[in-house]
Amino acid sequence: MKREKEVKDTHDKRKEELAKTDSANTIVKNKDIDFDNGAYPYPPAEDSELLLKAALDEVKKEDEVLEVGVGSGIISSNLMGKCRSIIGTDISPVAVKVSSEKGFEVIRTDIARGIRKKFTLILFNPPYLELEEFEKKGEWIERAIDGGKEGVEITLRFLNEITEVLEEGGRILLLITSENLPHVIKKVHELDLKYKVKERAKFFFEELLVLRIKRSRD
Repeated sequence: MKREKEVKDTHDKRKEELAKTDSANTIVKNKDIDFDNGAYPYPPAEDSELLLKAALDEVKKEDEVLEVGVGSGIISSNLMGKCRSIIGTDISPVAVKVSSEKGFEVIRTDIARGIRKKFTLILFNPPYLELEEFEKKGEWIERAIDGGKEGVEITLRFLNEITEVLEEGGRILLLITSENLPHVIKKVHELDLKYKVKERAKFFFEELLVLRIKRSRD
């Protein structure tokens, strides 16, 4: 019961945070989106702000940017005009609907499947919690917070797939938790990639990090 209360409190807090964002106004105007039943994109939070800070420092005028899991669009919308082009992807139709109204192209897909273009800068703030079965209600918001087994399954799948759309010399900015860092480092080495910590910050009982990842030969 204690765990269930913590989960409910977290969901309620996320709804309150979303209500303060620009995307909330878009959502409540769309009567086909059921805000009360989890049909809303991941609201900007501390992790979003940390990745945005890293992205603003990293982005170059000549970059062609891909943001995987674009959510509310807060990061990509802040990069508009600072790079050559920007495309977002999300598996949630709600996130696609909300973020696409911010003025950049958004494609509904899983990670970057079906995309043939290559990018010089790729951003991802993946889900990094492991939801228990009782927490899963089939809501779209769960796809934005449930990272699968040990909270790192989605992140590892991203690393396995994303180099297919990474340009030679391109960079990846990946947000992770310190708890998942050993799994990510192992996968990075398996894929002959290299990394450095670009940003880090402590929030409550966890530390968040943004890794800057490149191919080892670049």
